[in-house]
Amino acid sequence: CSRSSVSGKLLFYVWLTPLPFLLNRIKASGLKLRFCTNETQATREGFVKKLQGMGFDISVAEVTAPAPAACRILKERSLRPHLLVHNDLVPEFAEIDKTNPNCVVIGDAAENFTYGNLNEAFRVLIGMEKPVLISLGKGRYYKETDGLKLDVGAYMKALEYACDVQAEVVGKPAKTFFESALAEMGVPPQQAIMIGDDIVNDVGGAQQCGMRALQVRTGKYRPCDENHPHVKPDAYVNNLAEAVDIILQQL
Repeated sequence: CSRSSVSGKLLFYVWLTPLPFLLNRIKASGLKLRFCTNETQATREGFVKKLQGMGFDISVAEVTAPAPAACRILKERSLRPHLLVHNDLVPEFAEIDKTNPNCVVIGDAAENFTYGNLNEAFRVLIGMEKPVLISLGKGRYYKETDGLKLDVGAYMKALEYACDVQAEVVGKPAKTFFESALAEMGVPPQQAIMIGDDIVNDVGGAQQCGMRALQVRTGKYRPCDENHPHVKPDAYVNNLAEAVDIILQQL
């Protein structure tokens, strides 16, 4: 595993559970930082409010998330979405015309992933000459306090198969997602590090963008990740605190 030196810049991924003092250590070091999340069950404002309630010093401007990226695409291409998303995420699309849909946007809709709702999205897509399916991620599963749960990728694949369409992914691991975060900070990929628990979405996505990536052995990490046939992290760390220690020691 490599522990290459880090030069003055950092792209930093956190999934809802680290201690706030680790964030303060990063900020005090002068490194640039972004929270890169595939959270699609809440707006960025809701996501930030949740973290602030846990003691994090974080602003909406420090969060890169899929829904705003999808809205930019919809506006640029004059697309009117049929939304299959979580109810709490709908406000992100408040300024988007949704009449007479000419595409489908799918996110982690959780309890909204019913047969009826999936079939409605299917009917929108199958009725188009050139169906457009935009997915706010393609994760297979994620971890909550009560265990692992199916993520948006499973439902995205169902619609792809039924409608013979290739989804456009705007969340992790899409290269454009990481490029957006880097552009917001004004940092080249060679000077950025991703820390995440998802071998494909976090580590693989960052590396294909030219970044280095560390995988933490917490969260959704599973031992079999270390034998992944395609994605090899630059290093494994046991937890977020260890990752921060390594990075700051290398400055």
